[in-house]
Amino acid sequence: VQLQASGGGLVQPGDSLRLSCVTSKSTLDYHAIAWFRQAPGKEREGVSCIDNSDDSTYYAGSVKGRFTISRDNAKNTVYLQMNSLKPEDMAVYYCAAGACYSDFGGGFHYAMDYWGKGTQVTVSS
Repeated sequence: VQLQASGGGLVQPGDSLRLSCVTSKSTLDYHAIAWFRQAPGKEREGVSCIDNSDDSTYYAGSVKGRFTISRDNAKNTVYLQMNSLKPEDMAVYYCAAGACYSDFGGGFHYAMDYWGKGTQVTVSS
């Protein structure tokens, strides 16, 4: 299973970026796809996830209302649209394939089987 994340870059606070995670049709058919991020000195954080069975979407509380996850099956791609970026969003972002489900507290639990390489997002004025 291959997952290729791209779309990172240097932006200013308040700007937008769209990350892409390209994978295979079978991966999208049989796995949820999630985005994670890790900033220097911090633990990895689950950012968002889209389920493969019913397209349910989940978000971390820190990004809810600003980030949107979606997928384009024709392009075998999952996107993470990031709006109103803040300096605290700066991190390496990864996409992964596995399973995710609501924690019934506004976030989500996950169990990822496959990981892609990351893409750097830098938010700085």
